[in-house]
Amino acid sequence: MQDFRNLAVWCRAHELTLDIYSETAAFPAREIFGVTSQMRRSAASLATNIAEGCGRGSDADFARFLQMALGSASELEYQILLASDLGYLSPASSLSLTKQVQTFKKMTAALLRKTRTPSGPSVTDS
Repeated sequence: MQDFRNLAVWCRAHELTLDIYSETAAFPAREIFGVTSQMRRSAASLATNIAEGCGRGSDADFARFLQMALGSASELEYQILLASDLGYLSPASSLSLTKQVQTFKKMTAALLRKTRTPSGPSVTDS
């Protein structure tokens, strides 16, 4: 079983989650159960799915959780656009967060490809 903390993609997801929490702290209080909550849950889901996938016993399970993380990343990418259009994020913050999500998606897709190849990294490696 692999320690998720050793994966660069998990570190990237964790940093992005912290950035999302920081940026959404200034959102209007009326959005606490709306876009603020949605963005935070989507962001946390990135690292959470990777961690959970690492805790599973097979590469197929790991790949499935990587795929879920990619879905959450697309969800988050839209929520950043929505928050920007609503005026909750500055253009600079929106661009920075979007770039972080896109980098995460590329890294995750690459890891997913490696996981699905016979010679790719195994989730059961120590």
